[in-house]
Amino acid sequence: MSKLKVKQGASILSEQWRMLVYLLMAQLLIAFVGRSIGPLGALIGEDLSLTKSQIGMLPAALFFGQAIISVPAGFLTDRYGSRNLLVLAAIFLGAGFLVMTFTVHFLLILFLVMIGGMGYGAMHPITNRGIIDWFSLNQRGTAMGIKQTGVTAGSALAGFILLPLSVEYGWRIVLMSGCLLLVFSGFVSYWLYRDSPKQSQPAANQGLTDFYKSMFGLMRNKSLMLVSFSAIGLNGSQMCLNTYLVLFVYEKFSISLVLAGGLFVISELSGTLGRITWGIISDIVFKGNRIIILLIISVLTAVSSTIVALLPSASFALLVPIIMLFGFSVSGFNGIWMNLASEIVPPQQAGIASGVSLMFGSMGVMIVPPLFGFMVDETGNFMFGWLLITGLMFVVFFMLFYLSILNKRNRAEVF
Repeated sequence: MSKLKVKQGASILSEQWRMLVYLLMAQLLIAFVGRSIGPLGALIGEDLSLTKSQIGMLPAALFFGQAIISVPAGFLTDRYGSRNLLVLAAIFLGAGFLVMTFTVHFLLILFLVMIGGMGYGAMHPITNRGIIDWFSLNQRGTAMGIKQTGVTAGSALAGFILLPLSVEYGWRIVLMSGCLLLVFSGFVSYWLYRDSPKQSQPAANQGLTDFYKSMFGLMRNKSLMLVSFSAIGLNGSQMCLNTYLVLFVYEKFSISLVLAGGLFVISELSGTLGRITWGIISDIVFKGNRIIILLIISVLTAVSSTIVALLPSASFALLVPIIMLFGFSVSGFNGIWMNLASEIVPPQQAGIASGVSLMFGSMGVMIVPPLFGFMVDETGNFMFGWLLITGLMFVVFFMLFYLSILNKRNRAEVF
């Protein structure tokens, strides 16, 4: 009997990590297409004769779509499970970006990027709920960190594969191929992935009224709102790095577009390492304390952006360690953020809580990159844009510090 239980336990343990691999692959391919806006921004801007502010509107449109869909996607995931929605997210993003490759009208492109953003944004609560259901509290930081590496790894692959191919063959045909691959992968994910048998579902008769009650109820959760408002600054700063790094290095230091793309890949690979490392540190060193990790990340991001802002000149070799630190910090925060947002609420609300937090966090990407681009357009200098990130990190640090005080106070009241 004991041997049977051991075998059953090992089978469940093996299955949860296998499901993590499927969630990781879904997240990676969604990011491969969705986050291609960053490395391809220079080529799209050149093709359409866009200003830097308009280039910044491309990721803003992507994350506007995410903001629209994140809460409904979280609600639907809580109700129907992750598996049923994986393929829909891939279709939304793939179809939106596929049609975009056939148009030259900037406003229509923004609209189609927004449609694609709905698929991109839906994938977060879908995969987050899978992590919450398959893994225990002391495993989630590591599991979520691994899953979230799909975002930065997919983005890095876009810089490593799509950018050089687009320089050679044009961004439209290359992005079209990526979209077809994404849609195919969505059906593969649906075929392979299974929801956890112990998944907690809301009441079957829960309808639209209950959805809005849950959403507005979570908006009154002060801790969740502090996490979400902090994510505005972190998300916006991360997307500024993704959107403007290639342009900045290319224009400021006269480094070739391919080498500038190499720095983009380095920043995203560093972010991938950061997502795993920060998750492990939060699980093992800080015993599930996610807030202190975000505090450290905000400080490292402020230091990195200040260094980049004040560089008078730099070679590729000098930029590598600076960009590694920048990416490791600001591109490595997402797994910790998703864990924190999901763990602040009861497990049955994990999907909608991450959706609410994503909705607010997406505002940073809608506001900060266009503002960054506007400052560069007006001043002719990238320095003020990078210093904007430094200032945002000061605000983020104090919000998170207040959140840590609030959580200590709440725990003291419980005991």
